[in-house]
Amino acid sequence: MAIRYPKMVSAKHMLRRVLSSTENADVPKGHLAVYVGEKQKRFVLQVSCLNHPSFQELLGQAEEEFGFDHPMGGLTIPCREEVFVDLTCSF
Repeated sequence: MAIRYPKMVSAKHMLRRVLSSTENADVPKGHLAVYVGEKQKRFVLQVSCLNHPSFQELLGQAEEEFGFDHPMGGLTIPCREEVFVDLTCSF
């Protein structure tokens, strides 16, 4: 009897699948939703990511660009989606 392993996927693809969320989905406990890129794609991250120095830098850039009163109401990160995914892969 052979053991079959599922097809391996790249880390970026897997991360995108795990972090991406539909607009109607709730955010699980211990996570937060952020909007990234020109199209404001929604990603769901663990709250522990907030402590990472690279993410802290992104939060500083978001504060400079949008301030604390953003009309969208969510946390918006001012960078390209590809850069954000690459950054979150390093956490």
